[in-house]
Amino acid sequence: MNTAEQSCGAFLDALASKAPVPGGGGASALAGALGAALCTMVGNYTVGKQKYAAVEEDVKALMARAEDLRARLLGLVDTDAAAFEPLSRAYAIPKEDPSRGEVMERCLRDAAAAPMEILRLCCEAIDLHSEMLDKGSVMVLSDVGTGAVLCWGALYGAWLNVKVNTKSMADRPYAEAMNDEADGLVEQYWKRAEQIYESVMGRYT
Repeated sequence: MNTAEQSCGAFLDALASKAPVPGGGGASALAGALGAALCTMVGNYTVGKQKYAAVEEDVKALMARAEDLRARLLGLVDTDAAAFEPLSRAYAIPKEDPSRGEVMERCLRDAAAAPMEILRLCCEAIDLHSEMLDKGSVMVLSDVGTGAVLCWGALYGAWLNVKVNTKSMADRPYAEAMNDEADGLVEQYWKRAEQIYESVMGRYT
């Protein structure tokens, strides 16, 4: 699957179908990519304006980082899908097969890795929106808020997809270390995303 070459309609058709992928992890990655794209959009409405000349270089740097995140998150839609297929096959291995435990553990780690990376990148994107809130054009601050909300939702979706895989891992120290990282990031960044949203909303109420 190459999500980057699909139309929006084709991706949504696949997401809505009975096919196992794309699923929640891929949808979270795409939501995060949409959030990052909005950060770039705000930058495009800011650079070149005399009013924002003092922060133009900062905004250009934010845009470059947002575009990197957008590309990486879009790529993770396919990475997440690719990790699920081996896991689905591993679940079909008979329980009496001595290789089942080792195969399952490897596949669970791979399946958890993609949403964990989605989660990390969404945190980075929220940081960008936080800075863009202060430096971007006031004409499009609603898009900063919207981008932060998309990354916020993606953060929680990725978190769920980490948890569903770590729950089944036999190596509990490994699973708990991953859970601790995910939990800590979510605790920190949902608050940051909420602050961005409330700050933007406060300008319109």
